[in-house]
Amino acid sequence: MSTLKLGWVGLGNMGNPMVKNLLKGGFEVTVFNRTKNKEQALVEAGASSANSPQYLVENCDVVLTMLSDDKAVKEVFEGANGFLSKPYPGKLFIDMSTVSPDTSRYLSKLCSSYGMNFLEAPVSGSVKPAQDGTLIILAGGDNENYEKAKPIFDKLGKLSLLLGGAGVGSSAKLAINYLLGLNLQGLAETILFAEKNGVNKQDMLTIVNEGACGNGITKLKSASILNNDYPAAFALKHLVKDLRLAKEAGLNYPLISPLSESYNNAQKQGLGEEDVMAIMKWLEKQ
Repeated sequence: MSTLKLGWVGLGNMGNPMVKNLLKGGFEVTVFNRTKNKEQALVEAGASSANSPQYLVENCDVVLTMLSDDKAVKEVFEGANGFLSKPYPGKLFIDMSTVSPDTSRYLSKLCSSYGMNFLEAPVSGSVKPAQDGTLIILAGGDNENYEKAKPIFDKLGKLSLLLGGAGVGSSAKLAINYLLGLNLQGLAETILFAEKNGVNKQDMLTIVNEGACGNGITKLKSASILNNDYPAAFALKHLVKDLRLAKEAGLNYPLISPLSESYNNAQKQGLGEEDVMAIMKWLEKQ
């Protein structure tokens, strides 16, 4: 059993299995979620429940967040009964959400002004790696804080990297999600083009996956393509957000604008809650 007491805010598709792995790894975890029924399964698994984010700061050594966007993260830090309602010098906050590099730098400076510590640690990987504890953790911040967090990361992922100061981890996350978008749009276009010209989906996916162009994500998404069923491992709406953040952070190469437009259009057609591979459903209609 680890002596570190952990607080956790955010129990969505990613947060829930991540907390389960921390509990299995011997950590004492207290959770807070605005929708309280999302806490129930974790409480039954051994977690405690908090009535506010501030309670976590008062009673835990390290407090982690896994939330949907910049606004939600800032709210839990700065809102009523938020983390920074009272100063607790030396407390460590770890934000594992995907936010803009500017937001991470802002929160780092804000925590420092209160004598508190901040580490960003967005993850590469979706629900299955979160369940399996095989995420890749992209940290940004001070080495001392990273070393304190390393035992936590070891229970959540197969690899963690300290990439630089606050904001660098977020930049890495936006970069890898840009490549994810390119991969999946390219896969969808490839399958649809082949199908229009007489090649069935199964055969084209075999060609992709057994050749040099195959990779982990093409293999992972093949079943969804064949079944035309896209339950959200990583919701399309989140990639729309990430591509926007990447553009705002200065990604201005030739493919970003058409890629971002494509996923935006798919979201407007009601596909935002489906898996990111549902881009195929929108492309089929073009």
